Amino acid sequence: MAKRKANPVKSICVACGVCALQCPRDAISIYKGCYAVVDAIKCVGCGICKKACPADAIKLEDVDSEVANG
Repeated sequence: MAKRKANPVKSICVACGVCALQCPRDAISIYKGCYAVVDAIKCVGCGICKKACPADAIKLEDVDSEVANG
């Protein structure tokens, strides 16, 4: 079964931090004030960040379960 993961698009992200504040798993951070990055281990693909993003910069992508498990 595929696992979903949030994947922020750097070129669209405005680094506002809304996604990081809304993430219930604390899986998102803002890298050097430039764009959002996701900790793939913490992210469960719930989509809360995607709904919260005012720039629509977060895509949810399927991740192969072998990759998702390390």
